[in-house]
Amino acid sequence: MQETDLYAPVKTFLESQGYEVKAEVTDCDLVAIRENEPPVIVELKLSLSLDLLMQGIERQKISDAVYVAVPAGKGKTWNVRAKNAIKICKRLGLGLISVRFDSGRGNIIVHTDPGAYKVHKLAKRKTALLLEFQRRVGDPNTGGQSRRAIITAYRQDALRIAIALQAGPSSPSSLAKLLAIPKAQSILQKNYYGWFIRVERGVYSIGPEGSAALKTYNEIVEVLAVRTYK
Repeated sequence: MQETDLYAPVKTFLESQGYEVKAEVTDCDLVAIRENEPPVIVELKLSLSLDLLMQGIERQKISDAVYVAVPAGKGKTWNVRAKNAIKICKRLGLGLISVRFDSGRGNIIVHTDPGAYKVHKLAKRKTALLLEFQRRVGDPNTGGQSRRAIITAYRQDALRIAIALQAGPSSPSSLAKLLAIPKAQSILQKNYYGWFIRVERGVYSIGPEGSAALKTYNEIVEVLAVRTYK
């Protein structure tokens, strides 16, 4: 398949919408004009790529009505790529067209039209992000890491509780007050990491896995210990 194979189906589709269509006009693969509307520009490529998106962005200097067009793929992989491409094109203000040749003739699918995109921010996620940033002690992680567990504020709180329990069993309320960790009781009861042992009703101690964790995260523990007992 060549890029030129995409031209006829896209041209036919636009002509059916009342456009006059011409190819290769001042470096634009396809230009469509209808009455007094802004020109529609379509860039044709054989795959979704950064080059195609950059080409589309460049054409936005000429018109706000810019589409990028590619052959439609098949299967789950294509569906995922198309879904992601729609998100990207919306953010860039580009339209996205795919051409399906299953029937022997090109069927056009308009996934999204050009237009300004307003990002809908999720207030809960923003609040969670700011809270995590504020509660986390120092900067214990490295951006891009994947093989090592992320040190979250929750894990740091659990480590601080483990540090305190080295001095002996204690109650959640005492630990919450000592360490200024409001969720100390929840952390101990849920015991997500398996670090704690319930000695009796309302009393917890550090378990073998908790002691091992303090050694595993030794460098972080040293920093947290200063905060725990300052």
